[in-house]
Amino acid sequence: MLWIINGKRIKNIILIMIAAFFAALILFVQKQETSVFTPIQSNGALSKIVTNQKHIALTFDINWGDQQLPLILKTLNEEHVKATFFISGEWAERYPNLVRSIAKSGHEIESHGMHHEDYTQIEIKRVRSDILFGRETIYKSLGERPNMIRPPYGNINKAVLEQAHALNQQVVLWSVNPRDETNPGYKTIVHRVLQQTGRGDIIKLHASDIAKSTNRALPLIIRELENRGYTFVPLKSLISDTRSNSKLMD
Repeated sequence: MLWIINGKRIKNIILIMIAAFFAALILFVQKQETSVFTPIQSNGALSKIVTNQKHIALTFDINWGDQQLPLILKTLNEEHVKATFFISGEWAERYPNLVRSIAKSGHEIESHGMHHEDYTQIEIKRVRSDILFGRETIYKSLGERPNMIRPPYGNINKAVLEQAHALNQQVVLWSVNPRDETNPGYKTIVHRVLQQTGRGDIIKLHASDIAKSTNRALPLIIRELENRGYTFVPLKSLISDTRSNSKLMD
């Protein structure tokens, strides 16, 4: 009888230990998953990451057209570079297959809002609606909701930042802007990017059809920066890579 009681106690102890092990394992896995990307806990707009690593992020805005994107995706694939694309909800509605092509190629997809409107020139209620509709429209095409947004034209104010933060959307701007949408020529685009880029920079380019020289400049930009020892990483990886505070615009 005594042996039976002790046996039951031993069995209960073993079950408790197993349960504790699996509980600890679940917490560990959850921690690993959530640590992949931790949004900046601030109402500020992210423009650059402070890091000791020679890492940089290549980002593209898309709001119009379907001719340039396939060329850019092909170039990125050939150069083995992953980028981050900020797409508008309107564009996602028109080209859901291209949205999926971006994701299938291993690139990040984030929001450029629903309509390409200046957030500082419309009522804050419309800003909220534009952010929400853009996010949900991308979700319909992708199956995932973006958690970062680049406001159209990069125009922001305190109210816009607060609204985005209330919706758990990290506002992302840039630190390198060669103005490729003005078509200054591919050599000028390359020169501007190489002149400005350093550790933790966020490069802004366009994959819309308005930017006709971007794809020609792209391989030259990538190869020269890699020759200088830089590594291109998706934006979320760059954020996760930082060892100190991010540079914020208040």
